[in-house]
Amino acid sequence: MQRIKSVLNEAARKLADSSDSAVLDAEVLLCLVLNKERSHLRAWPDKELHPEDTAKFWALIQERVNGSPIAYITGIREFWSRDFVVTPDVLIPRPDTELLIELSLKLIPLDKPVKIIDLGTGSGIIAITLAAERPDANVSATDFSFAALRIARLNANKHRTHAIQFYQSNWLANVPDVRFNLIVSNPPYIAEDDNHLQQGDIRFEPRTALCACDKGLSEIKIIADTARNRLEPGGHLLIEHGYDQQQAVHAIFKDFHYDNVQTHYDLSGQPRVIYGQWNPM
Repeated sequence: MQRIKSVLNEAARKLADSSDSAVLDAEVLLCLVLNKERSHLRAWPDKELHPEDTAKFWALIQERVNGSPIAYITGIREFWSRDFVVTPDVLIPRPDTELLIELSLKLIPLDKPVKIIDLGTGSGIIAITLAAERPDANVSATDFSFAALRIARLNANKHRTHAIQFYQSNWLANVPDVRFNLIVSNPPYIAEDDNHLQQGDIRFEPRTALCACDKGLSEIKIIADTARNRLEPGGHLLIEHGYDQQQAVHAIFKDFHYDNVQTHYDLSGQPRVIYGQWNPM
């Protein structure tokens, strides 16, 4: 029988050419098989593994070697200190999107029943996090994908944010005619011919949640346009965008007559979120 330390070392060597985090990946996958925390691996490096556990582990390692994202293999990804269920039906949550949460929380009062909607919710990370952090808020979420909404509802139940209203809708099309104080979205914004689509984890994620026409700007234009009719006076719109789309998205917001248009930067210093306020004439 093989021991934990030797198995991890061998797996890390095998993953070295296919992962930038080979050691971490190996540890995460072994923890999944053993149903243990990573501290267990360090505490018991010479513990012998059962053959069936070893076989399961190497099968998962092979999936990773073939390129499958760790989040899809484990079915879990952390976001804003909470674990979310993810499947190939939804995007993998990324740290950059936490900027949307940070900005939203600054706009949402702690003790008022403001109305918020998350457009293109995917796994539900934005809507659920806002509902959990602002329990008095009235939170809704949309996605055109039934499969994605199934995952979002599962995550809402997991985090006990049962009051979220989910709608199968292309953006705001099938949402009841109410107005919102905050509309937030991480829409598809990658151009269809972008070379990054052939690299890393993104190869396995749903293209409909990643790509948009018009150099990745078509869905941002639709949201910015239609949101004007669904925001309360003085309401806020926050949209995540690509690192190279700052000027184009800023121009879209100005063309649709949003006020106080601002760009916000992610942890890497890249422009990542555009903000606008709707003040009708």
